[in-house]
Amino acid sequence: MPSPTRTRASLLAVGAAAAALLAGSLSSGVSQAADQEACRPDGLYTTPGLDVPYCSVYDTEGREKMGADHQRRVIGYFTGWRTGKDGTPAYLASDIPWDKVTHINYAFGHIDSANKLSVGADGANNAATGMTWPGVAGAEMDPDLPYKGHFNLLTKFKKQHPNVKTLISVGGWAETGGYFDDSGARVNSGGFYSMATNADGSVNQTGIDTFADSAVTFIKQYGFNGVDIDYEYPTSMKDAGNPLDHQLSDARRAGLVKGYAALMKSLREKLDRAGAADGKHYLLTVAAPSSGYLLRGMETFQVQKYLDYVNIMSYDLHGAWNEYVGPNASLFDDGKDAELAAAGVYSTSQYGSIGYLNTDWAYHYFRGSMPAGRINIGLPYYTRGFKNVEGGTDGLWGKAPSTSCPAGAGLTKCGDGAVGIDNLWHDKDTAGNESPAGSNPMWHAKNLEKGVVGDYVTKYGFPASTTLTGTYARKFDSALVAPWLWNAQKKVFLSTEDEQSVAAKADYVVDRGIGGTMVWELAGDYGWNAAKGQYEIGDTLTTAMYEKFKSAAPYGAKRSGIALPSEAIKVDVDFGQFPLGDSNYPISPKLKITNNTNTALPGGTEFQFDYATSAPANAKDQSGFGTTIVRSDHSGSNVGGLNGDFNRVSLKLPSWQTLAPGASVELDFVYYLPTSTPSNWTVTFGGKTYAIVGDLARGTTVVEPGTSTNPSPSTSTSPSSSPSPATDPTGPGTPGTCTAPAWSAATEYSSPTTVSHKSHTWKSKWWTKGEEPGTTGDWGVWQDLGAC
Repeated sequence: MPSPTRTRASLLAVGAAAAALLAGSLSSGVSQAADQEACRPDGLYTTPGLDVPYCSVYDTEGREKMGADHQRRVIGYFTGWRTGKDGTPAYLASDIPWDKVTHINYAFGHIDSANKLSVGADGANNAATGMTWPGVAGAEMDPDLPYKGHFNLLTKFKKQHPNVKTLISVGGWAETGGYFDDSGARVNSGGFYSMATNADGSVNQTGIDTFADSAVTFIKQYGFNGVDIDYEYPTSMKDAGNPLDHQLSDARRAGLVKGYAALMKSLREKLDRAGAADGKHYLLTVAAPSSGYLLRGMETFQVQKYLDYVNIMSYDLHGAWNEYVGPNASLFDDGKDAELAAAGVYSTSQYGSIGYLNTDWAYHYFRGSMPAGRINIGLPYYTRGFKNVEGGTDGLWGKAPSTSCPAGAGLTKCGDGAVGIDNLWHDKDTAGNESPAGSNPMWHAKNLEKGVVGDYVTKYGFPASTTLTGTYARKFDSALVAPWLWNAQKKVFLSTEDEQSVAAKADYVVDRGIGGTMVWELAGDYGWNAAKGQYEIGDTLTTAMYEKFKSAAPYGAKRSGIALPSEAIKVDVDFGQFPLGDSNYPISPKLKITNNTNTALPGGTEFQFDYATSAPANAKDQSGFGTTIVRSDHSGSNVGGLNGDFNRVSLKLPSWQTLAPGASVELDFVYYLPTSTPSNWTVTFGGKTYAIVGDLARGTTVVEPGTSTNPSPSTSTSPSSSPSPATDPTGPGTPGTCTAPAWSAATEYSSPTTVSHKSHTWKSKWWTKGEEPGTTGDWGVWQDLGAC
């Protein structure tokens, strides 16, 4: 889906097991480096040569420490422009429900013309660093700080709430490709696009280093805990992002993903170096798109390994950038999405009837490469809406075509966005005209639902005598988990969030072990003012999430759902050479496997990995490696949600091919919906199974194949990937001395492992524990190799 013109608002333990592991590798005592590694989140990249102080932020399970009553994150975006100076309702740091949130992202910093992180020139009118609010209770400046503005208040309140972390968010819809100068005019400087990627598509490392260095200086100067990158969007899909940036961004499409990866790697390493020097870990996060359209052009989102966590912008899934009327942020697909139906998603067999414009799909996309706890789902505290809606059920899945489209909207037929009293938080175009979008804070939407004209409307240019036309009836679709307001007289559809939908999304987070939620933006939340008889800015929805999360179980800290080997070898894998944009269908990268060990990998070496169920279980190769799906956690459509997280793939080196040390092999790989970087790799040869170093898993030891004397760690394979008794080339064993280790009921055995038991030799076909050889039958786990 093409991106919208949006309002500035939407511019938006180690316990015994680890101790035993450390004890086995250290002869005396435990080093500080080992202590810090014990706190590293599963899959998080470590800058080489550094002792990164992870334990300042994470516990020994790799989970973020946020306070006893915060088992999951509640991340709120706090915008710098709701100062109240223009007469509209202010939202200041004193309005944040500090005891209910875990992180505050300040929106936005920008990239200036020198490629440095900036919030503009200091001065009394600078909301971030110079503005003051005399006479406003709670907005008194901390006189001990050398700066004023929002940053002063954020730091002041953070002292009172030390478990809350603050991050500077850089970019956003309006400032990805430029910035607003001190007069409020937008400077089309290039922003992320030119800072990270040169005009010829190559990586602009000089610009990246300048920005990353400035980011480190910035967060230390203003007391932030990290950096949040809101780059919209480093994708190869044409005309993605703000139309004002298309001329610059489209010319660089071929290099944007590489530039993004180089940017995030540099930021991670420079933040790690600063953290090691300062004795505290600095966070690096991103706001990531949720649309399958945008993600198709972002390869496998290779940057996830550099991030402490990802905030999914699981909203703006439907809006007036096209004619299809649907929910802003549904939790699930219902199989009826009009936009997807028109694109043939439900009728084209390769898609598996998987609808990809919903929160659940987006979560599973990222779950393929990250632990659930390093993922947060996004919730909008604002509406999206249409007018002149035709068809549908109370507007849902109807159409609202428009003949008056904003500049740059050329990919699809644009929609007729709601305006006026139904568009309170609207943007203006470059000519100063209202951009139709149906964008409202949720407190205004609640008043529309109640038939109330709030006293604030005069601040937004409406007369005090304003009345509402028609009624705004609340509707709710339980299959989608999506509420909306429907005005049958005006044919206006406004997609909303409220207590029912937020409670369901919070339950979803808890049930799946997800890290938490992210909110755009805090100023849209509501509370009831009984004295005035109207809804105003409040914290109803944020409090609802806090109540759900405060006694939840700890979030999921492990990426894999199965036991993986504890020994890892230096085999590297990379998905690259993706076709660009719309040419990337089916999604067809090259999978490159490189052997960086000192041991040749023989023909028949088996590679297994997981990819997310965001793509159906029909991946294949076109290079003779026999790619098969050996396990899938989901089948069929995704109405009501995907049933599990992973599709597990097996492929093998052809029997005639050996992969020498230092050598690489490439195969053509094909799949049909986007998935993030495949993970949980295993390599099996010579009777042993290993993990790979590139997975960055906790608790693994790097070994050279064949040098370890430890038993093979546990892994999981499928019986379909092991030779059957009829085709096993080793054949039955011959009688003789039992040389294989004796079978033990307490030992975990991977595939293939050979043991002796009751004077016979047995080989496991897949992972097993406690199943006695000779008792599992001809088609069971143990194959009888004969007497010994």
